Amino acid sequence: MSRLIKWVLGIVAILVVLMVAAVVLVPMLVDVQQYKPKLEELVTQQTGRSFTMGNDMDVSIFPWVGVRLSDVRLGNPEGFTAKDMVAVDQFEVRLKVMPLLSRRIEISTFAMNAPQIFLERRKDGLANWEGLGKTDARDGEKKPAAEKSESKDSGLPIESLMVEDFTISRGQVVFSDKAAGLEKQITDLNLTLGNISLDKPVQVDFTAQVDEKPVSLNGNIGPMGNNPGKSDIDFDLVLKALGVMDVTLAGKLLDPSNDPRVDMDLDVASFSLRKFMAELKQPFFMETADPSVFEKMALRTHIAGNASAVSLTSGQMTLDDTSLTFNGAAKAFDKPDVTFDLVLDRIDLDRYLPPAQETPEAGSPSSDEKKAAASGSSPDYGPLRKLVLDGKLKIGQMKASNMTVSDVVARITAENGQMALDPFSLNLYQGSLASTLGVDVRKKSPVTRINLDLNGIQAGPLIRDAVEKDLISGTLTGEAVLTMAGDTADQIKKTLDGNGKMTFTDGAIEGIDIAGMVRNAAAKAGLGQPVAEKPRTDFAELTFPFSVGQGIFNIMDAGLKSPLLRVKAGGQAYLLKEELDIRVEPKLVGTLKGQGDTADRSGIMVPLRVTGPFASPKIRPDLAGLLGGGLPDKEKIKELIDTKKLPATDTKSLEEEGKKVLKGLLPGLQN
Repeated sequence: MSRLIKWVLGIVAILVVLMVAAVVLVPMLVDVQQYKPKLEELVTQQTGRSFTMGNDMDVSIFPWVGVRLSDVRLGNPEGFTAKDMVAVDQFEVRLKVMPLLSRRIEISTFAMNAPQIFLERRKDGLANWEGLGKTDARDGEKKPAAEKSESKDSGLPIESLMVEDFTISRGQVVFSDKAAGLEKQITDLNLTLGNISLDKPVQVDFTAQVDEKPVSLNGNIGPMGNNPGKSDIDFDLVLKALGVMDVTLAGKLLDPSNDPRVDMDLDVASFSLRKFMAELKQPFFMETADPSVFEKMALRTHIAGNASAVSLTSGQMTLDDTSLTFNGAAKAFDKPDVTFDLVLDRIDLDRYLPPAQETPEAGSPSSDEKKAAASGSSPDYGPLRKLVLDGKLKIGQMKASNMTVSDVVARITAENGQMALDPFSLNLYQGSLASTLGVDVRKKSPVTRINLDLNGIQAGPLIRDAVEKDLISGTLTGEAVLTMAGDTADQIKKTLDGNGKMTFTDGAIEGIDIAGMVRNAAAKAGLGQPVAEKPRTDFAELTFPFSVGQGIFNIMDAGLKSPLLRVKAGGQAYLLKEELDIRVEPKLVGTLKGQGDTADRSGIMVPLRVTGPFASPKIRPDLAGLLGGGLPDKEKIKELIDTKKLPATDTKSLEEEGKKVLKGLLPGLQN
């Protein structure tokens, strides 16, 4: 793009030189038409392109040196669509003679009517603005030191410049990139510059249609100073685009010729991004769950920088109902060194995420495509290895996946391929979460380490908001240390390693009533009345220690304590096969104590096995474990479950009594 701008400016410069040359030559010419072929031949030789002018030429000499040209055309090389690269319907310039003696340039008129520029890149990559002009063989030669010193800029050879009327009207620029399939068109281009001088700001009034959409630029630039390019240039401009967006740029261009830098305020007034994209006739870049988002956006910040570094300070951004304040800086763009400090008041991320979609079944096209993508080449971590980052983030309140958190504090750092999130903390559901995260991408596959600390979180509302089901309630505390390597699900399952422990207190397991199962079993054994309440197992304490390694998630002595009930569980979850093998041991005990009481009380134990795939596990009684452990007699059941006398029952074997108890624990169980 920089080369394109260079050539466009070169074309404009050629036109200006031609016109000024014409003005200088006019006093020496009597019959302009006589010299027209010579001028055309000269320009053709210098540019390597065909050049023609129309016959409508008008010349004035005194007191104004002036020339008016018509139908000026600079041709295209062979193989391009348009016949001409540049065409100007009419050009006129009038220059006052007498001030030239005092090195003052006073131009009364500089007008260009209906200029047309056609820029095209062919499918083979060749562009029509390339190769413009002949290359002097001497350009490649080294110039002697004396010649270089003579080329130093010693300032403008003029004392002042004044242009009363500078206008370009009804212009057109067409850009066509055949290789990229891109075509842009600027039509109805009008530019008026007022008060052009070296010591006063220049008034700019620019309007155009970009792909039939209005764009305008108004304001002041300058003054340029008596040594343009050496002096700082002030500007105060307002850009209006598509009737939707207003952007104000106010500041300075510093040292433009040697080390150009910008120091300015940027103010983007509130606008609708959706309307802006619609005006461009482009589809919105993402689908959101809430179609009303991105309707209100605004930005204000101070920008300072040059081609190698930039900083943003005093930043304020509005996105719908969200306000963000920020500061940031970036330098060494080839090896980005970025710092930022963001403070966000609140945001509902669920509004900006894609709409919820049904999970594709295994074997479906979308599922197969995802698997194919997952098995493809790994991501390129090269840019992350170069990144240097130090950022801070604070969020007052955030909603994501239907869960609400507050007081988010995070610091993100990266250097030499090692990234860290430390610290990271937030408050959620009357408790808190603190964590540190480290990711190392120095090798081919990333290595991740997570430390997690949970304290006082109300599990009931958390799980209800997360999965829209009542599974477990109580106060959650816990900790975990995990490491993993890789960037695919299978790699992470194979390499996941670590351990942790979760503890729930004063809560309940929803959907399962273990104590009720035991009471029903007792009732069927003649020891009481059955109950038919909503399944729920209250507990004083539920602990869940675990470890993971080599693709196996180990549950180690998980336990539940509740009045009259103890439950132990242990086993494995095979992550690669996605299968369970867990043994659960509910035990009826003779105590009303829960939390704080011993877990090794004697009592009636009815073990269960949970096996099968994660998606549809099977729960069945462990008869071998039950019989191997010995069944209690009726007196023992009476002692542990009820203090009433046992009703008269037929004598049966202990095995039959055990089967009745099992049927009560698992309603619907067949022999």
